[in-house]
Amino acid sequence: MGIIELILTGVGLSMDAFAVAVCKGLGMRRIQWGQAVVIALFFGGFQALMPLVGWAVGSMFSSYITAVDHWIAFGLLALIGAKMLWDAFHEEGSDARTCNRQCATCARRGTAACSDALVPLDFRELTMLAVATSIDALAVGVTFAFLGVNIALAVVLIGVTTFALSLAGVVIGNQFGSRFEKPAAIAGGIVLILLGCKILCEHLAG
Repeated sequence: MGIIELILTGVGLSMDAFAVAVCKGLGMRRIQWGQAVVIALFFGGFQALMPLVGWAVGSMFSSYITAVDHWIAFGLLALIGAKMLWDAFHEEGSDARTCNRQCATCARRGTAACSDALVPLDFRELTMLAVATSIDALAVGVTFAFLGVNIALAVVLIGVTTFALSLAGVVIGNQFGSRFEKPAAIAGGIVLILLGCKILCEHLAG
């Protein structure tokens, strides 16, 4: 994978974090930049950590399955992408979308718990959300080991991409609501599926 492919992978993986960040933005009466940066750091940090863990695990077994590593990479990316598309069209299957609907309802009703901009962040909840939205990155990290990807570069690019998109998600949620959440999830799923197809085609053609 080159830099462009790694950035696109980061974009695809960060869509769940983006969706939750939109939810957090919905819950702010006005944008709180300190909280927005902390939210983005949590999501970006975990999104960078998970591929590293997956890469470490995959590296232990990569030498035994080099003959089918491209099929494994294709299968994992395709499954993750398909899951994102499924969640996008079946909202009840996504924790991020459930959270988003709840916050949107509170904002419309003017509930203080949601709309009060000064409500402190719940770091335990934020950690759980960051882990939940980065599980897919763990599986992608396994494919990095099979493909011999520069893991340091991959971790940095995925983490920075997720940080930027999560920060943007908070702002977009605060300004525009949840209208961009579903298209973003669909786009992320398609990107990961296409990357999986590209990897498979390159290996079969070689």
